[in-house]
Amino acid sequence: MKIREVQLSTTPDEQAIADLKLGDIVYLTGLLYTAREGVYTRALENQANLPLDLPTESAANFHCSPAATIREDGSFDMGAVTATASFRFAKWLPQWMQKTGAKLIIGKGGMSSEAYKEYFVPNGAVYLSTVGYGTGALLGRGIEKVEAVYWHEELGLAQAMWVIRCNKMGPFIVASDLDGNCLFERENKKIAKNLDKVYEGTRPAVLKRFGETDDREDELIG
Repeated sequence: MKIREVQLSTTPDEQAIADLKLGDIVYLTGLLYTAREGVYTRALENQANLPLDLPTESAANFHCSPAATIREDGSFDMGAVTATASFRFAKWLPQWMQKTGAKLIIGKGGMSSEAYKEYFVPNGAVYLSTVGYGTGALLGRGIEKVEAVYWHEELGLAQAMWVIRCNKMGPFIVASDLDGNCLFERENKKIAKNLDKVYEGTRPAVLKRFGETDDREDELIG
């Protein structure tokens, strides 16, 4: 089956979100912003006013630590954007999506189908995952400019809210859909069915003190 590539706005309409299918490769164009625990704590728990008009300006929240600096003249240098694991921020996401109208949550690794069904589905949102490791510089090619950075003095550069204008930034992979299905859980079930065939003819584990095991359940993910 041929992998489908989708050009998607960072302010997508309902139909554009509904058309996404698990495994689609997405490239984003428009404004996206970074927000993780520092921003969530400040905006949700401390009730700070949001510096952007969300979701009008952007409905795309990227969980990442940008490789960025602020020059002495106030301009920005951002060459790469390294995604971080989104499950760390799951407890804030329902309130964040309700407050900001975020429809695209972007990060590394994703979450479980239970989290998608509980948090994402009621808010009409989906999860986009980075593809593999070490792609920060590749994603950086999609950066047109840094529009602004907010709360960097209070939170530091890694935790600040960076507003990035991007053009065909990607690739990202659709890891959840509007029904809360999870791409990685679906594919892991397929892989698990064939594990016994993989181990046919192998010798029994002998180095058990180093963690070797004959229990195939230890190989399952999810």
